[in-house]
Order: sequence, then structure tokens, then C-alpha cells
Amino acid sequence: MATNSPSSTGRPRGRPRRFDPDQAVATAQRLFHARGYDAVSVADLTQALGINPPSFYAAFGSKAGLYARILCRYSTAEGLPLAEILRPGRPVAEALTALLEESALRYAADPAAAGCLAIEGTRCNDPEARQAARALTAAGEDTIRRFIAATHPDEAERLADYVVTLMAGLSTKAREGHGPDRLLATARLAASALKDALPA
Repeated sequence: MATNSPSSTGRPRGRPRRFDPDQAVATAQRLFHARGYDAVSVADLTQALGINPPSFYAAFGSKAGLYARILCRYSTAEGLPLAEILRPGRPVAEALTALLEESALRYAADPAAAGCLAIEGTRCNDPEARQAARALTAAGEDTIRRFIAATHPDEAERLADYVVTLMAGLSTKAREGHGPDRLLATARLAASALKDALPA
């Protein structure tokens, strides 16, 4: 049976972990979301996590590596519930309107961490982090496009582009301080265009 008995130097064998990796990812996510990827340095992260740079690199590989883990966590725990909103059989205009309204509410829910973490990450300067963010947003775009194509294949590309562009705009405006009421007004105005494009 393994024990943590003292070594000949009088110190316990083994090095206890100084931080919980899952908690570290959650802490770093708040930092990235509040400031944006480019504005957060490794020094900021190590200070927030209470670890030194060697421990940081050992745990996450790089700042971009940590960000990729954060995006996975974000999409699973806090991302838009696309499968629920874009469920098969739901009228397309209704579903896309609901998606825009939900985006508006989520992006403005926390003024200290406004906007979409993934959408904002697609504009960062780090190529590796930018690619990770773009992979996540591209997967969402594909889900939207395939949902529309199931019943309106000729309109899928045009309407998916329209909705994705609006979502990016909602995220940007949330970052600039627009609140939920203002973003919802934009989303609901877009709903009229969607109904005109897909009256059925």
C-alpha cells in the first residue's frame, strides 16, 4: 500500500497538486470571456490560477491549448442548445427566430463577460486559438445550415449566412454594452425578414 511517509530529508514523498484542473479551466474561461483572448497573458493566467509558468505549461501546453479546452467546456456547458432549438419538425422561421432571441439573451446575460466566447475568439491574433474558435463556430453554422436544408434546401446557404451574421453582430453589440432588451429588439426585427423569406 502506497503511503506519503516522509523521505530521508523529512519532506513527504510526491508533490501534491496545487490546483484543480477543472476549476482552473473555469477560472480561465471567465478571464478570457471578460477581457478577450488577446488581452489575457500567460502571466495573468498563472496569477489567477495560483501556479507558476512551468506548472501552467505542464498542465495545458500553451495558452492556446488552455483556450481549446475552455471552448470544449463552453460549448458543452454554456453554449447555445442548438439541438433543442433546431429540433426536427419545428418550422424553420420559428426556430431561427428562437435561436436569435436566445443568442441575444445569453450574450447580454453577464455584462462582465458579454458576447459569445467562441465568436469573439474567431477574431483573435493567435492563429492556433483562432482556428480552435473557428472550428467550433463552423460546426454551429453547419448545424444551422443542415436544419434549414432539411425542408428548404434552396434557401439553406442564404439563410444560414444571414442568421450567423446576425449572431456575430449580436455578440459584438453585447461586448459594446447593449443590453438584452436592445439585442432582443434586433433579433425580433430579423424575425420579420425570416418570416417573409419562409412564409410556410
